[in-house]
Amino acid sequence: MARKRLGIVSLAMLTILAASAAAQQSNQIAGIFGRSFISDQSVAGTSLTNSNVHFGDGLSYEGNLSHSFFNFGIAGLSVELPFVYNPSTNVQFGLNTVPKDFRAYFLTPAARVNFFPGTAFSPWVSVGAGFASFTPSNTLEFGGVNAVKSNTSAVFEVGGGLDVRLSDHFKIRGEVRDFNTDEPPINVNAGNRYNHVFMGVGVVFGF
Repeated sequence: MARKRLGIVSLAMLTILAASAAAQQSNQIAGIFGRSFISDQSVAGTSLTNSNVHFGDGLSYEGNLSHSFFNFGIAGLSVELPFVYNPSTNVQFGLNTVPKDFRAYFLTPAARVNFFPGTAFSPWVSVGAGFASFTPSNTLEFGGVNAVKSNTSAVFEVGGGLDVRLSDHFKIRGEVRDFNTDEPPINVNAGNRYNHVFMGVGVVFGF
């Protein structure tokens, strides 16, 4: 039910953005690539010398659609729809209980404030919420069948970055976003909330 509601909210935002595009032409499409990082998570109640779960730094991709509603000169307010996809995050643990890897995506409608949006260098911050989906590998880390299936989680997003203007329509963007979610389906209890930190760089097209 929660995923359905979040999907409806996301669709509504896309509709608003599309309608606004025709009316005001204050829109941006961005393509970003980078990596996602998850800190080691400790698993309680094991006899292992190292009871931490380790995660690989997955190559990730972001598509972002946004629309600017207000520009006060010193700051501007936009709504954005970042979609981040991580095709593979490796998982390592001392026992053969975790999946070999998992893929994930994050969809988080957000509000973004750009500072000095009319200048060549515009730092910004973003806050939003949405949902994440995780799909684990069918294979365990050291072989064998993983029976645990995909799940979804509510996610809270905070981020920041810098837009550097190249021309009237193009900018370079560097950014960091933190997606805070429930634990992915990795077959161990290693904490209630996870921080998936995405760091990337890409190109922004304004129209």
